[in-house]
Amino acid sequence: MFIQTETTPNPATLKFLPGREVMASGTADFANREAAARSPLAERLFDIDGVTGVFLGSDFVTVTKTGEKDWYVLKPAILGMVMEHFTSGRPILLPETGERASDSAEDSEIVVQIKELLETRVRPAVAQDGGDIVFHGFEDGVVYLHMQGSCAGCPSSTATLKSGIENMLRHYVPEVQEVRAIM
Repeated sequence: MFIQTETTPNPATLKFLPGREVMASGTADFANREAAARSPLAERLFDIDGVTGVFLGSDFVTVTKTGEKDWYVLKPAILGMVMEHFTSGRPILLPETGERASDSAEDSEIVVQIKELLETRVRPAVAQDGGDIVFHGFEDGVVYLHMQGSCAGCPSSTATLKSGIENMLRHYVPEVQEVRAIM
């Protein structure tokens, strides 16, 4: 198994490409070891001193590190752990035990437009950089988005939100006045 790595716009994150599917659908973002309990891979990556975040995408794993650690120290341990996990055949995510809350209300036409633009134009671009952007709401002209993976904490994330996403949404959906990141 050969795992490639790619830098991201966020110097604290590195994207690992195992050459196979990581998530069949959706993404998973883990900000700490406790949150990673449902992912054997993410949980093991948090065992590496210096790992502060793990993000799982369709065909990649993005790892975030502390500022004190260097990639030349962390990268071999992460590569080994990712390779061992995939060759062992263990699951990436364990089945969820609880029921998820479902939205009973239908999305408005504006929200449907916003979600479609995010899905077709924004998410593929940020996935290339090892991250994801998740829609959280639209209220009083403001779109609320949650940035994950390499996008979270990235020095250029504010520019991406304001210059890129906000301008595009305002162009296609006149009701949008502003885009804000939520934590």
